[in-house]
Amino acid sequence: MTQKTKLGYIGLGQMGAAMAERLLGDDAELHVFDTSSEAMNRFTARGAIGHGSPREVADAAEVVFACLPNQGVSEAVAYGSDGVVHGSAVRVYAEMSTIGKTCMEGIADRLAKAGILAVDAPITGGPPAAREGRLAMLAAGAQEALDRVVPWLDRIGRQTYVLGQTPGQAQVMKVVNNAMMAANMVIASEGLVMGAKAGLDPDAMMEVLTAGTGQSAAATILAKAALTGGFDFGAHLSIVEKDAKLGLSEAAELDVPVETMQAATRLWDRAAQEGRGGDDFTSIIQLIEEAAGAQVRSK
Repeated sequence: MTQKTKLGYIGLGQMGAAMAERLLGDDAELHVFDTSSEAMNRFTARGAIGHGSPREVADAAEVVFACLPNQGVSEAVAYGSDGVVHGSAVRVYAEMSTIGKTCMEGIADRLAKAGILAVDAPITGGPPAAREGRLAMLAAGAQEALDRVVPWLDRIGRQTYVLGQTPGQAQVMKVVNNAMMAANMVIASEGLVMGAKAGLDPDAMMEVLTAGTGQSAAATILAKAALTGGFDFGAHLSIVEKDAKLGLSEAAELDVPVETMQAATRLWDRAAQEGRGGDDFTSIIQLIEEAAGAQVRSK
């Protein structure tokens, strides 16, 4: 009988839970932790083993994955007083959160001092893609660590892209992707509202954009939400705001001018300041609609 690989998963939110579910199986013993007992119960009911802290997961599992909401939580989980760094069993830690290059490098350095290899493993795609196994998986780290992690990433998503041997490189790719998406979403919002206010049929607009050079993944996601009025893609606006600001930070560190990203980030920031952070990120178009006095809806 083949011995099961002992895996850990920390962070069972909307994205984390969808990814962790794909690790359940006869070939793996899954150890989980989340601050929500309800989230953990959904996994223990299916055979996973629940724990009371990140350290407990790292005491039980050789390879630990984490999907967390922000840099502060990622740092606490990795090397806080009850963090993974203190675990006795863990050998490889895969950080799947979007936290930026500097934060990822700091986590990798702290873990390395304890003999733990870090894999920088952010993902791109939303909750529907996570549930259906269609995520694009990014990875960077030492080959020894990648060899242990990539087969599981392949199981979670549709394809794994290895960006290099140094943790932090995958974060840069993820930040570039997300910053471009955030800017594209704002530009698509402005264009769609402009057309709607001019009297164009929103459905006809999308047909033309899909066939023409104005097409983008952001426009497609946005239009689906706006045309129906169902702003329910599954990701909070505050997450995109955070990612847009990460893009500005990375650009500043590299001394790259990003005037369009700066302008787009101001809109995301304004939306969050107005209390919309908990709304779906596709609702960003509503700020433009309200200012213009026009809506992009199917007739």
